[in-house]
Amino acid sequence: MPGGYLLGGLLLINLVTAHITRFKLTLNKSGIFLIHFGLILLLVSELLTDVFSKESQMPVDEGGRSNYSQEYRANELVLIDRSQADFDTVHSIPVAMLKPGKTVIVPDSPLSIRTVSYYPNAQIGRAQPGAAPIKSPADQGVATKMGIVVTPAKVTYAENAINTATAYIEVLSPQGSLGTWLVSNVIDDRFPPQLLSLGEQSWEIALRLKRHYYPFEIELIDFSHEKYPGTEIPFNFSSEVMVHHNDSTKNQKALIYMNHPMRYEGLTFYQASFANDDRTSIFQVVRNPGWALPYISVLLMGLGMLVQFGMHFFKFLRKRASV
Repeated sequence: MPGGYLLGGLLLINLVTAHITRFKLTLNKSGIFLIHFGLILLLVSELLTDVFSKESQMPVDEGGRSNYSQEYRANELVLIDRSQADFDTVHSIPVAMLKPGKTVIVPDSPLSIRTVSYYPNAQIGRAQPGAAPIKSPADQGVATKMGIVVTPAKVTYAENAINTATAYIEVLSPQGSLGTWLVSNVIDDRFPPQLLSLGEQSWEIALRLKRHYYPFEIELIDFSHEKYPGTEIPFNFSSEVMVHHNDSTKNQKALIYMNHPMRYEGLTFYQASFANDDRTSIFQVVRNPGWALPYISVLLMGLGMLVQFGMHFFKFLRKRASV
């Protein structure tokens, strides 16, 4: 079936071509020009939103803070340098570079990684008793300590499902191999960190949902979840937050609730969901450079209709007065 790009593109070409070949800008047709220009701007804004907008989620516990959000469709392989006491250095490698047999140099470090195998989606768990053993190339980390095995699975495109990206990664150093590790976006904070060492330096290796870090922290002061009396149906849920910026002059307090987001530093924070028995608030974080264009286009189309119908209305009144 025709999709949005095809239909929107044809409509945009039709409008532009019609104005080039048929319409002439006159006072009597100024309203039509405003309406069509607003519609063209709306189509362009939808294209910009689809191409450039980024969506991610930020869960924050009540009384806690967070300075990053994470996507739920994209993944990254990270090597986190833990050698500094007051900060961590995160080396991020997109999963698109994890091609079996390919070696990638980790910038600003003596390490490189070689992808043994990569699965866009898989099932991981302990080997079942009596089942045929599945050979694992891992010789370090949780795979060896907990007996975790991998079963490849088909990629899912369901809206409410997340693919379990999984890989076997060999870490290389100038002194040779530091072992092969099983990494997956479900091997998270619930598992012990997978640490590797070279001399006095140490790194944590992990495959996780892609993160976006910000120069500020969101503190969840209070989360409120109201329900319709006698039911479990949500009536309203809201989050009172405090934004702590590295530049303290930009600190601000806000209340985020349904249909009332917070806009800050080019980002829009929506109240998306909640978890952990109402102790965790989940914000949808949207970066959309063209967020203002739909409002401008609607105003232009509304103004165009007022102008066009207004001219016809006054023309009708003049004809009636002359009768």
